Amino acid sequence: MFTYAAAIWFCLAACGRKTEPAAPVETRASAPAAAAPAQDTRPKVVAFGDSLSAGYGADPGKSYPDFLQKLMDGDHLVYRVVNEGVSGDTTADGVERLPGVVAEKPKLVVLELGGNDGLRGLPVSNTRANLETMVSTLQQAGATVVLAGMTLPRNYGPEYIHSFERVYVDLAREKHLTRIPFLLNGVAGTARLMQPDSIHPTAEGNALVAKTVYRYIKPLL
Repeated sequence: MFTYAAAIWFCLAACGRKTEPAAPVETRASAPAAAAPAQDTRPKVVAFGDSLSAGYGADPGKSYPDFLQKLMDGDHLVYRVVNEGVSGDTTADGVERLPGVVAEKPKLVVLELGGNDGLRGLPVSNTRANLETMVSTLQQAGATVVLAGMTLPRNYGPEYIHSFERVYVDLAREKHLTRIPFLLNGVAGTARLMQPDSIHPTAEGNALVAKTVYRYIKPLL
């Protein structure tokens, strides 16, 4: 689903450059070894989700995790935001990717999955079981989990929508999680903040999503 434009840079060798004679081997100074890049040791905040985390349709650097990093930097919070959003992922896909997220050794995980389950009309019981697996595994690995709530278009019917929304409410209560009631609060339904598909935020919308997320996770950092 998610397409990025690739930028290709060409390096051209300089021509006609004057060449100095080589120094004798025994007197030529050896070039210093290139310094290894400094390792980023900041604790990690992982945005684990689908296209809403990946920043589908927005320019590179304009996803909500990108804006979240800027908010943290502005407050001098020394954390690194890692974007583990994959467009089109269901909760079952999230379970498959779970080992890679655990390997990041995150301090905190914003778990944003389930929307694609609902849009596909998958059994709510499956969504619940997969989310619970991810939450339990991440907690056992030492991460604090913040659960991002989702809802569905009204044409999915009140019974299915209610059952779907309750998954997040009940799981947050049982697992003692901080829950963001609705990730797109204040963004969904506003034309200038949403792309033409009415599902994914624009860059401006993603900036507001980041502020919502930040409000909930800041006390936990």
